[in-house]
Amino acid sequence: MYRQQRIAVVVPAHNEETQIARVIDTMPAFVDLIVIVNDKSRDRTAEVVRAHARFASGGVHLIDHAVNQGVGGAIASGYKHARDHDFDVAVVMAGDGQMDPDDLPAILDPVIDDVADYTKGNRLVTGEAFRKIPKIRFFGNSILSLFTKIASGYWHVADSQTGYTAINRAALHAIDWDLMYKRYGQPNDLLVRLNVAGMRVVDVPIEPVYNVGEKSGIKIRKVIFTIGSLLVRLFFWRLKEKYIIRNFHPLVFFYAFGFFGLLMSMAFFVRLIVLWVAQGTVPEITFIAWLFTFSIGFNSLFFAMWFDYEANKHLNPPLTHRDVRRRALPVE
Repeated sequence: MYRQQRIAVVVPAHNEETQIARVIDTMPAFVDLIVIVNDKSRDRTAEVVRAHARFASGGVHLIDHAVNQGVGGAIASGYKHARDHDFDVAVVMAGDGQMDPDDLPAILDPVIDDVADYTKGNRLVTGEAFRKIPKIRFFGNSILSLFTKIASGYWHVADSQTGYTAINRAALHAIDWDLMYKRYGQPNDLLVRLNVAGMRVVDVPIEPVYNVGEKSGIKIRKVIFTIGSLLVRLFFWRLKEKYIIRNFHPLVFFYAFGFFGLLMSMAFFVRLIVLWVAQGTVPEITFIAWLFTFSIGFNSLFFAMWFDYEANKHLNPPLTHRDVRRRALPVE
């Protein structure tokens, strides 16, 4: 136990036979149960887990997927196990050893102190991120984090793609894990669902860990477009669920005016270019119409995002220095 709380660590694993034993070996002793989800690995991941001494002692529970479900599906299976066995906090750590166990107390403390319902590691604020993280992944992560702010309503959350997280019992029961996105967009999908459920989320600074033998299966260009389209769908789903169905908010009008204004401005801009090329001049009325619709659209979107920021500020509390206890602490 950690500070009188039962802790389960969910470890999604796919083809991690070379790394999974290290993950188990380095797991802090205060972790009550390691839930390893073998997501239809083609190697000896499951055999390595079953051969480990901690598995024999009951400290490791292995879930075998008959069909590969993706990292999101594996995490959902682990979360459901933690929920159904009444753990106080469920943590997610990768099966490739990229998450430093020494950061675990810092991830857990805000949840246990009731500062947050869900904490997530942030590798981008340590000052080491740009040097340690592969450049294309750093920039891809930064872009997705920006759009995740807009889609999720958690405007102070960065490093949206990190999987090092902790979630409390209330949030475990608030989310329908069977509906969660099952691939690499899982962290983005979950943030949106947590926002609709009214859960508090905070970032916790962690150290980026790379070059420990991990093998990334992520294709950055493909993931950015896949998750990008997912974020668009999630954004409109959140507006519908949170600001229309559950509790009406006038910001939906500002978003509507904003999108309509920008769409009209695009049409006028195309007309402007066509007339310029064909006639060598641009009618004043076309230019004024383009400028007017662009201004209305841009300002409406700005005010909509500002209203959204204010409406969600209480769900994204700042993390003070007292809330962050870095590195391993004495365990009760």
